[in-house]
Amino acid sequence: MEHLDSNQAPTDNLLDDISVNLVQANGNLRFVNLLVDHIVLYLLWKFLLGRIVGVIIVFSGLYTEDRTLFLLELYVFVIIFDVLIFAGQEALMGGKTIGKFVTGTRAINSDGAGINFKTALLRSLSRIVPFEAFSALSSPCYPWHDRWTGTLVINEKLSRLPL
Repeated sequence: MEHLDSNQAPTDNLLDDISVNLVQANGNLRFVNLLVDHIVLYLLWKFLLGRIVGVIIVFSGLYTEDRTLFLLELYVFVIIFDVLIFAGQEALMGGKTIGKFVTGTRAINSDGAGINFKTALLRSLSRIVPFEAFSALSSPCYPWHDRWTGTLVINEKLSRLPL
């Protein structure tokens, strides 16, 4: 770089050498993410949280002899739990869930920046929409929860992120 007078502006931009290349994860990787994450959720429910929620329901007075109402209450607890687990993982682990660690993928904003808790929560809430999972069957894989929140799931091995 040449020497500049104090009145002369620099001609080189420090960010010129940074290249960003975002490669979306394919449908196969996204499917493995889904499988691994749901196995983890099942194991958490089976061995830990299902028992805790059961105790909460019984001792809070939410338990009822009406089986339909009880199943509805349990379903609401499951949805809340799933949303918080997915959002918490993505927010705390830089856009990753356990499934994304396994496949080497990451959820990011479409500009390449990391996601925050609000975005992670909105992604998780979007998954509740009926038939949302079928929106991931397109090629390239770009499900509704990514479209609605302006996010992507990228293949980290093939992508180059901004600093």
